[in-house]
Amino acid sequence: MAIKPLADRVLVKPNEAEETQRGGIIIPDTAKEKPMQGEVVEVGAGRQTDEGKVIPMAVKKGDRILYGKYSGNEISVDGDDLLIMREADVLAIVE
Repeated sequence: MAIKPLADRVLVKPNEAEETQRGGIIIPDTAKEKPMQGEVVEVGAGRQTDEGKVIPMAVKKGDRILYGKYSGNEISVDGDDLLIMREADVLAIVE
């Protein structure tokens, strides 16, 4: 199933949480923090102003981004866990 976000929304695949830390300690699933970095899977057309102009998106498909800890809504598509969020929730593009 293909999903195309509307307006200024972004579909993101979060990076996997790390299994171990530098010291070799294994972290159980219940104690892992949600990753705050991911890859943009799909983007909407952009935000529309009151005058009807569309403001293009700053992020594009394939960008690696940083986002807030509690940003977006979790969805599952074809067994993949994804986040859908507004472009305003994106903090930075990782180059």
